[in-house]
Amino acid sequence: MDRFGLIGHPIAHSLSPALFRAAYGGKYTYDLIETPDFEEAWARFLADYKAINVTAPFKGNAFERADWKSPECARSGATNLVVKTPEGLKAYNSDYLGVRALLEPLARGTAAVIGFGGAGKAALAAAEDLGFDTRLYRHAEIAQGVSADVIVYTLPRFAEGADRLECAHLLEANYKDPCLAGHPGYIPGTAWHLMQAVLGYALMTGEQPDPVPMREVY
Repeated sequence: MDRFGLIGHPIAHSLSPALFRAAYGGKYTYDLIETPDFEEAWARFLADYKAINVTAPFKGNAFERADWKSPECARSGATNLVVKTPEGLKAYNSDYLGVRALLEPLARGTAAVIGFGGAGKAALAAAEDLGFDTRLYRHAEIAQGVSADVIVYTLPRFAEGADRLECAHLLEANYKDPCLAGHPGYIPGTAWHLMQAVLGYALMTGEQPDPVPMREVY
């Protein structure tokens, strides 16, 4: 039976195992491969798993080790999903795929991406590829406020100026401890997290997951 997992550190409180079980009715094993040593985590993946999700701080390391990078990986310079195939290790970025799917129905205009970690890089690439007139803001650059048609907020906590964000739609990456949920046009981080899980798990297993029980995990 194929095995799947997540590498990163720390990941003890990750929802990924519960989401994966819900997605496939417990059909597959999904493990947390938790170690601060990337080489150890990577070796365990190569020995025992068909595909893995990748989280901080290993997204760049895994990107470098992949034999093939999808276009969205190349755009964002990181991977959060690696799959073994007959052609070698293939890297994808379901953060990009998730945010792109959420932004795609929105009217094109200006987009502001706040934060330039892994989620921010994926969001920036997705917004640009969809045709938004996109600008990146680091946390220190929003103190006076930001105005755009769409804002993607990827900082892990409330930053000075976050109460002066003006937009029709605001997507917040943080689903565990959101700080902007009261904003008009709010799109929660759970929507992004669920979307990237649905799209990513299909790449990992080759089977479409069931999103209905996955929603109940949150």
